Amino acid sequence: MKRSIALMLALCISLFTVTATAASPEKSWSCVRSGNKQPPVTAAEALISKYGGYSIDRRVSDTDDKRVLYLTFDLGYENGNTARILDTLRDEGVSAAFFILDNIVLRNPDLVTRMKNEGHLVCNHTKSHKNICRMSKDEIAADLGALEELCFNKTGVDVAKYFRFPEGRYSEDALKTVYDLGYKSIFWSFAYADWDNNRQPTPEKAIKKVLENTHNGAVILLHPTSATNAEILPTLIKEWRAQGYTFGTLDDLVAI
Repeated sequence: MKRSIALMLALCISLFTVTATAASPEKSWSCVRSGNKQPPVTAAEALISKYGGYSIDRRVSDTDDKRVLYLTFDLGYENGNTARILDTLRDEGVSAAFFILDNIVLRNPDLVTRMKNEGHLVCNHTKSHKNICRMSKDEIAADLGALEELCFNKTGVDVAKYFRFPEGRYSEDALKTVYDLGYKSIFWSFAYADWDNNRQPTPEKAIKKVLENTHNGAVILLHPTSATNAEILPTLIKEWRAQGYTFGTLDDLVAI
């Protein structure tokens, strides 16, 4: 009897080990900054590319006459600054992508409608910013689908098939699941510490940080709840244009 129990325990431990090691490891996305030069290609970039993911436009180079940037925003809630960001984008004629959570749909559906009406892409950042690397395939599908359904029911806006992993936490399994759901995963090649509303950088420091790290083909991640971003965005857009940059959409980025 004891031998049978021991064998069963050993089998359970063996099965658990196989299951645990079979899941792909969780990773955290980060950018390698190279100033105004494109960052080098990394193994992480190669992995996300395998599953239809993008972090930069490699069709352009540092020396190309064509210069393009892609503005993206991660948005969970409104604090007055998102509307200011949208005002600037409208006034400057720039299209961007907004990766949203359920909170903004529930509390500020008018902003979501405005994004769509003013030519921006409304994209999926999960329903409530959970780490999908710890979910099953069915749970991931349910989470992304729940945001799609909520957004359409509340605003009439279809969520574009672009996805951003919360906090940049991803795994190969999660990448494949998102890809199989018809989404393109969008990471970034530049971001900075703009998300903490209690520790906002000064406009001067923020402008310097952004411009010193702007490179051709950059996918730029900003948070529209940042008071600093709302203040500096007009200056940034004017300076980028003065440097010869145009602004592409994610549809442009993924076009073959």
